[in-house]
Amino acid sequence: MDKISVNEMTFFGYHGVFPEETRLGQRFIVDLAVYCNLQEAGTTDDLSYSINYAELYFLTREIVEGEPFKLIEAVAEKIASEVLGKFPQALEVKVKVMKPDPPIPGYYKSVSVEITRSR
Repeated sequence: MDKISVNEMTFFGYHGVFPEETRLGQRFIVDLAVYCNLQEAGTTDDLSYSINYAELYFLTREIVEGEPFKLIEAVAEKIASEVLGKFPQALEVKVKVMKPDPPIPGYYKSVSVEITRSR
């Protein structure tokens, strides 16, 4: 199976369990991988046989910058569900949502969740 990846998309959103997260907001970084058959797109050089990367980006941005969720698990689930619903050629989607600055004392690069959903 072939894969389209849109990596390290960075957005500002208001997701979180703590009041300061939903009031102040923070950065979220999303990696998106969409598995589909790209052979016909590759042999014909025709975008209609692929999935437009820009559409994947804007769909992801709309979700992350949109309605707040308490959990990044819910953000990832919404992205996966929307990709599978909007793009019939998508057979499987992997979504990783990273929160680089959660309100947790300590030293770490980020916290994240990664989900995989299939048709």
